[in-house]
Amino acid sequence: MIERVTYLHPEFFWLFGLFPLLVVWYIWKYHKQQASLQMSSLSGFPKVGSFRAKLKPILFVLRLLALAAMIVALARPRTVDITQRNKTTLGIDMVLAIDVSGSMLAKDLKPNRLEALKKVASEFVYNRMSDRIGLVVYAAEAYTKTPVTSDKAIVLEAIKNTKYDNVIQDGTGIGMGLATAINRLKDSEAKSKVVILMTDGVNNAGFIEPETAADIAKEYGIKVYTIGIGTNGLAESPYAYGANGELLFRKMPVEIDEKLMRSIAKKTDGQYFRATSNQSLKSIYDDIDLLEKTEIDEQKFFHYNEKYRPWLWLALAFLAFEMLLKISVFRGFIH
Repeated sequence: MIERVTYLHPEFFWLFGLFPLLVVWYIWKYHKQQASLQMSSLSGFPKVGSFRAKLKPILFVLRLLALAAMIVALARPRTVDITQRNKTTLGIDMVLAIDVSGSMLAKDLKPNRLEALKKVASEFVYNRMSDRIGLVVYAAEAYTKTPVTSDKAIVLEAIKNTKYDNVIQDGTGIGMGLATAINRLKDSEAKSKVVILMTDGVNNAGFIEPETAADIAKEYGIKVYTIGIGTNGLAESPYAYGANGELLFRKMPVEIDEKLMRSIAKKTDGQYFRATSNQSLKSIYDDIDLLEKTEIDEQKFFHYNEKYRPWLWLALAFLAFEMLLKISVFRGFIH
C-alpha cells in the first residue's frame, strides 16, 4: 500500500527555480578559472587530456543534489494516519409499528405488502446506525417484538421473522399498535422519539381509539409518521382458506382510513405518506431518513509521521562525498 505524502511547507519548492541560475553561474565561473597561454603553434606538443579535469563538474553536481535534498527536507514531507471518532449528540429512539393483519398479504406490492415492507424497513434500520430502534407488530391486538435497542442485528432478525400467523387475532387495531409503540418510548430519555406506524386498512379492532393514542403520543412528545400501504382501487387480497389449508385470493377494494392517518400525523407533528408500489414505499423511508437525522459530533485525530530526516541524511551524504573527492581525487585542483 502506497502512503500519500504531504508537505507542511511546500513553498520551499520555489527554491528549485534558482537551480538554472546556479548552473549558469557555475559555467561562467568554470571558464574564468581556466588558465590560458598563447603560443604561435602547438605542433610540437602532444595532445594530452586530463580525465580528472573532465570529471571535476561532478563536485558541482553533488552540491546541487545536496541542496535539492535539503530543500525537500525543509518542505517537511510527512504521512498522516487519521483516527476518527463519532459521538452522538442528539440521539433518536424509534419504534416501527407494523400491521401484520391478513390483508397485508395482498399482492399489489411484490411479492406482497408485508414482504415488501420488511425489505424496505430492514434497509432503513441498517442505515440508522446511531439510533435505537424497537419493533411492535399488531393486528386486532399488539405486542412488542423487540424493545428499543441499539443492537441492529436483533432488530433486523425480528423484522425478518415477522409474518402473518395466528398468534394474535386478525383485524386492524391501529390504536392498539400505536399505544404499544408509545409505551416503548414514553420513558425514553432520548431528545427525539419517533413512531413509524404502518397499516393497510381501517381501524376495526382493539379497545384503544387511534385518536386517543395520538393524544398520548403528543403528551409524551412522540412524533408519529404514518404510512398507508396499498394501491388505489382493487388489490388481489386473501379472503379465506382453501380445502388444502392455503389462502385463497380475489380482487378486493383497498380501504385505508387516510383521514385518520393524516390526523394522527398532524397532531404529533409527523407526516402521512401513501405507498402504492414497492418504489414509492422505499422513497417514503428515504424521506423519513432525511427528516429524522441524528446529529453527530465527529472528532478526527491526526498522527503525523515525519519523513524529512532521510532527506537530511542524504544531503549530508552528498556533501561528505564531495569533500572526500576534493581531498583525494581532485586534490590540488582550484575549487
